[in-house]
Amino acid sequence: MRILVAGVGNVLCSDDGFGPEVAARLLARPAEVPAGVEVVDVGIRGLHLAYRLLDGYDVLLIVDVTRRGASPGELCLLEHDLAAPAEADLDPHGMSPDAVLALLDGLARDTAAGAGARDVVGRVLVLGCEPAVLDPGMGLSPPVHAAVDEAVAAVGRVLARLLAGQDFEATRKEGVAR
Repeated sequence: MRILVAGVGNVLCSDDGFGPEVAARLLARPAEVPAGVEVVDVGIRGLHLAYRLLDGYDVLLIVDVTRRGASPGELCLLEHDLAAPAEADLDPHGMSPDAVLALLDGLARDTAAGAGARDVVGRVLVLGCEPAVLDPGMGLSPPVHAAVDEAVAAVGRVLARLLAGQDFEATRKEGVAR
């Protein structure tokens, strides 16, 4: 099984740096990343992520902030519905995960006759963290900073279940919330 864990977000916008921070912590401990799992800090390079996914992965696990009305720092696990229509807003430095997946669908069709995003990525999960502050600025707010270690542990639990072939429930989403 091939799994890509992608930390997504803008480190110059306070809590939006959550995904890159989780990715950095995972990358700092390569011995703890299971075989078949790649970890990348995508940051705001959505176009790069779309092209990377063309290599084919069974699962994409996006780590990002998600606004769901929860308490700041609260984590949630969402599952993106790859069959849901999405529009690609082509901005190579600021594409949302929804736009990346829509672009991926088009790229996959262009590179392989009839293929689409579902042929390139079998499942898309999002480990989201409710932000407190998304204004310009460096550093995570205290509640989001406190959630980073739990997010690293949650990534480990999700990976262990996926690699063991154990299914689990994630909240179904038609799109990836930002």
